[in-house]
Amino acid sequence: MAHFVKLDDNIVTAAYVIADADCLDDGGNESEAVGIAFCTTLFGEGTYKQTSYNGNIRKRFGAVGYTYDATKDAYIEPQPYVSWTCDSNGAWQPPIVKPDDTDKTTYFWEESDYQADNSTGWRAQLIDQ
Repeated sequence: MAHFVKLDDNIVTAAYVIADADCLDDGGNESEAVGIAFCTTLFGEGTYKQTSYNGNIRKRFGAVGYTYDATKDAYIEPQPYVSWTCDSNGAWQPPIVKPDDTDKTTYFWEESDYQADNSTGWRAQLIDQ
């Protein structure tokens, strides 16, 4: 199966699954252009792009609400926190590296901690074993 998304102002507004056969050109090769033409015929005019669940196309699956960045040729999830920045691969990075000090602790980001003190942000949570 092939996966395509519809974009409105580079925001993914719909995702579609179509048969691989509906993406084949006259030579039997998979073609994004053929898949786009099929989507346009089936779902109406719009901007369509191919995506994949395994991230082989445009770095990650283009889920509804994600942004398509043409420069990075990547789907980018919504920004999780104001302080995080988008890297060259379209992934959000925290301003402070996540601690990795023990296998008995997990960490989660607390934006209000970071906004109060730029040297903090990660909160530890013990894992029950």
